[in-house]
Amino acid sequence: MGGRNKILNVYSEIGKLKTVLLHRPGRELENLVPDYLERLLFDDIPYLDLARREHDNFAEILRGNGVEVLYLEDLSAEAITEPEVRNNFIQDFLEEGNVVGIGTKEVLKDYFDKFSNKELIDKLMAGVRKDEIPKLINKSLVDITDTKYPFVLDPMPNLYFTRDPFATIGSGITLNRMKTHVRNRETIFAKYIFENHPRFRDADIPIWFNRKETFSLEGGDILVLNPKVIAVGISARTDAAAIEKFAEKILYSNQSFETVLAFDIPKKRAFMHLDTVFTMVDYDKFTIHPEVEGNLTVYSITKSMRFFGELSIEKEELPLEEILLKYLDMDKITLIRCAGGNAIDAAREQWNDGSNTLAIAPGEVIVYARNYVTNKLLEEHGIKTHVMSCSELSRGRGGPRCMSMPLIRENL
Repeated sequence: MGGRNKILNVYSEIGKLKTVLLHRPGRELENLVPDYLERLLFDDIPYLDLARREHDNFAEILRGNGVEVLYLEDLSAEAITEPEVRNNFIQDFLEEGNVVGIGTKEVLKDYFDKFSNKELIDKLMAGVRKDEIPKLINKSLVDITDTKYPFVLDPMPNLYFTRDPFATIGSGITLNRMKTHVRNRETIFAKYIFENHPRFRDADIPIWFNRKETFSLEGGDILVLNPKVIAVGISARTDAAAIEKFAEKILYSNQSFETVLAFDIPKKRAFMHLDTVFTMVDYDKFTIHPEVEGNLTVYSITKSMRFFGELSIEKEELPLEEILLKYLDMDKITLIRCAGGNAIDAAREQWNDGSNTLAIAPGEVIVYARNYVTNKLLEEHGIKTHVMSCSELSRGRGGPRCMSMPLIRENL
């Protein structure tokens, strides 16, 4: 596999997980209020204390299985130790945080001066309430006239879903363009980490997609099936044009990937990313939500045989099992349907990410406790399950895979 830098290494969904990036939920969850849930892409308000305990349980399961756990908030703080980098980071954050008043920006910069690097990162993630900063009065016409909105800088409650802002693929990353403005700031943390953190800055990490692109690509839609095949969802959050751009970059790189399979899935909240309806749990086994099977179209993308730099795109006419057999070179493929395909149980468990598993080794996954019907089916198919508590974390509409970004997996 060409181009490996030993800092990042993900050539499968199921290789033994060695290093993973998480974000422990912070005060951003306490800045969720009913009037602005839709704006911030939430359906409910998790209770922070219990959400943290559940997340700590998640991290302990990982550590207990030999996984190095890194935290987004820690790496971000360690990436901005140089004063110039810290200042640039704040400036970028305010620009993309839609802080438009010049006076407001200056007041916020003064406010941030008192924070250590770790405190600054926590505060930017949590958001800034207007009542925190009395000096804001009469500093910006925008803030004076918009008296009802309580924040001068929005909270970032989606950050505990570290899967989405960037994705590790091979020895490089996609630094993603998020579908919604409210989430695009999340990619700033990854940008500064990979450019400035001592662990990554000298590693010459290839970028397969840039956050400044026009079309959106999110990490929950990207599954590295094996060293030759990547699956990407055309979804409510990822555009077909972005997949083309990504495919061209990675297929013509020095990596081992030969095919991108584009899964065109229904565009709805319950199926927001490919990994909410389809994940890999073993060499030849996948979870899937039964509702997407009949509405699924798959396109194969490969390098053109005629013109260098161009792509060949074909609509696959076979059923999903046969498509996977064809491209993964397997004798058999097993699709484990969420809740066994039962209409009521599958819909309920899908709402709580029954199909969203995190593989930590071949045939070994972390799952949410509340999806007990699907979990039993996984065990009946020989899959070892590590069951985690989730009553609060699941309110964010994301499962164990959504909450984790693998940085290093062992090669199969």
